[in-house]
Amino acid sequence: MKVERNALISELSKLKASGYTYLVKITAVDYVSTISVLYFLRNLSSNKDEIVEVALDPGDAHVPSVIGLYKAADWYERELYEMFGVEIKGRHVERLLLKKWNGKGAPLRKNFEWGKPYETKEV
Repeated sequence: MKVERNALISELSKLKASGYTYLVKITAVDYVSTISVLYFLRNLSSNKDEIVEVALDPGDAHVPSVIGLYKAADWYERELYEMFGVEIKGRHVERLLLKKWNGKGAPLRKNFEWGKPYETKEV
């Protein structure tokens, strides 16, 4: 299911109310022209899965935090921020998953320049 960024919380709330109470994972895919953030949900009663996709402009890559709906979103949102450069609105990433991290670019984005020396990023 594809949704707009501003309708994400509303749609996830509807899905959770209809039984999709388990957040399996959140990840992203860089298509160069867009970044898709994918939310994988499971309905444990019916054993059905749902994937919710939000397409973002790489220059304006941010989504609202869903940690209020799914506590399991914590690490996934931190990974989105650190590895894909997707900002999570409504929360602050207190510390990075990788303690000593280069601060220029996101390693899972296609425009990341591998092999160059980078500075350590402190949060």
